[in-house]
Amino acid sequence: SGLTEADKRAVLATRVAGVIDKLPVKQGDHVKTGDLVLMLAAEEKISMVDNAKQLVVQRQAELDAALRLMKTGNLPKLQLDTARSNLTSAQSQLETAQAELDRNEVKAPFDGVIDRVPVELGSSIMQGGEVATILKLDPVIARGEVSERDLGYLKLGDKATIRLVSGQTVEGTVRYISRDASSATRTFRVEVAVPNADGSVPAGMTAEIALSALPTDAVLLPRSVVTLGDKGDLGIRAVGKDNKVAFFPIDLVDDTPTGLVLGGIPADARIIVAGQELVKEGDEVKPVEADQATIQKLLGEATAGTQ
Repeated sequence: SGLTEADKRAVLATRVAGVIDKLPVKQGDHVKTGDLVLMLAAEEKISMVDNAKQLVVQRQAELDAALRLMKTGNLPKLQLDTARSNLTSAQSQLETAQAELDRNEVKAPFDGVIDRVPVELGSSIMQGGEVATILKLDPVIARGEVSERDLGYLKLGDKATIRLVSGQTVEGTVRYISRDASSATRTFRVEVAVPNADGSVPAGMTAEIALSALPTDAVLLPRSVVTLGDKGDLGIRAVGKDNKVAFFPIDLVDDTPTGLVLGGIPADARIIVAGQELVKEGDEVKPVEADQATIQKLLGEATAGTQ
């Protein structure tokens, strides 16, 4: 099982204290990056910006006049440099005034949905006060955990089916697989991105995530066939067409009550189910085919050993 969550979540806050002058959003509104969410009253700062703009216009006109006089030779170069410096200073003042005015605004940092607005128009708010919570729900993320055993069968881009507690079923794609297991559960976090343009899948809903891994060739064998190779790795011994013993490392696909499901074994391998500890790689043997009764007996003994 898992849980749906927003792709992004941000709690928006003010950078200065003041009185809320504009609040153009409400809960449930969709906003785009840069949209105004809130503005604090800023009459003095607006006046400073207007004055700075007028000064820039004035300094630009003075520089233009100085350039014309310079061409006729009626203006010392020092005065032209002063005019340029005055314009640069005025532009810097405008940038500073505009930056101060911008501090009274709160804008959307990304496209999303306004989930919470805990303030009212006309009310006072302190610096750092919360004004809105914004969620990005397209895509919505289904978060779950996979075991150590299953981790190797997943990769980014794998398809997944998500069944919500509401009964709705949606499709998604694996976008993140953690490589750091939880110390408590020894499981790995997996995130599935689900397209959600219509917003029909909310965040915080219980979900069952079915991940589809690529099929793998495997065979059910009794635990007793597993042995150690010369290098200490787990595997099985088998007899080749030349009746010589070969060792094959194994992949543990599943551990069931009736035996081990093992991968990595060639389809035509004749697996040694008894006496594998008495031979080594390269030995030539005279194998005897085990009948079905023998195999079932070995599986039965393996099952009894786990009870």
